[in-house]
Amino acid sequence: MEEKKESLNFIEQIIEEDLASGKHNGRVLTRFPPEPNGYLHIGHAKAICINFETAKKYGGTTNLRFDDTNPTTEDTEYVDNIMKDIRWLGFDWNGEALYASDYFGQLYEYALDLIRNGLAYVDDSTPDEIAAMKGTPSEPGKSSPFKSRSVEENLDLFIRMKNGEFADGTRVLRANVDMTSPNMLMRDPIIYRIKKEHHHRTGDEWCIYPMYDFAHGQSDSIEGITHSLCSLEFIHHRPLYDWFIEKLGIFPSRQIEFARMNVEYMITSKRRLLKLVNEGYVSGWDDPRMPTISGMRRRGYPAAAIRTFCDKAGVARRENTIEINLLEACVRDEMNRTSQR
Repeated sequence: MEEKKESLNFIEQIIEEDLASGKHNGRVLTRFPPEPNGYLHIGHAKAICINFETAKKYGGTTNLRFDDTNPTTEDTEYVDNIMKDIRWLGFDWNGEALYASDYFGQLYEYALDLIRNGLAYVDDSTPDEIAAMKGTPSEPGKSSPFKSRSVEENLDLFIRMKNGEFADGTRVLRANVDMTSPNMLMRDPIIYRIKKEHHHRTGDEWCIYPMYDFAHGQSDSIEGITHSLCSLEFIHHRPLYDWFIEKLGIFPSRQIEFARMNVEYMITSKRRLLKLVNEGYVSGWDDPRMPTISGMRRRGYPAAAIRTFCDKAGVARRENTIEINLLEACVRDEMNRTSQR
């Protein structure tokens, strides 16, 4: 029994403790929540493997949810290719694909609840003014002059924001948290902004959109995600997600962070990969030179080799860089095993 415990990674140890305590009635439900603003890369492959394989190990399932809260950068092309890549890797999700946009109505009601309880306010400050008020990591922030607005005024203004009465960038909704918090993300973060853009799923129904940090944790809660597994970059966001869950009194998904996949000589930033595509350095997201899953598929990499690589890279708590030789060895081993002679 002790030997088994030693072979578990830290995520599995947490899940086994939850199962032993009867938490969530022995249920395990994870999710993979990509933003549909680009193709998946090698880093996403690791997140996919961890979420799907961890849930499967404990008899659970995994939701696929597109965090489509920014209509400016999103496209159905990305949605279609993300689903194609996940299936090619050998995984399938629980039921139909889900979208954060499915919950826009519920998220709007959550925002109204926060306002009614004095936990959110409409701010007319400019982006530069809000940034200046945030302070620095060594200096506390300053409260907005609009923080003292009454509940009635905030409700009126937010409803009018939803109804399209104000121009883009003129008003935002901010959570009323703590401008002196050492965590910069807790200093009254913006949770809604005006963006009169056509959405790939909801069309022109909405002209206000929730920020990622507001939609992400609540979407996990709405779906009843038991273990929200994500990369280490979100560790400082967890206190804010927990704050929203506590104040709204909703299902407490537990976020657990692991080190993202960094591979020698590979770019794992969608912003930089998009620049390569837009500026014509490559023929597209699926160019065989790209570190995308589509690019590796065109290069001839077997899906099983990528899964093996992610498994051998392991699940760590600290950032590290994996040697590209390991990926190439996994590909060679799989090709030697399966190629016809």
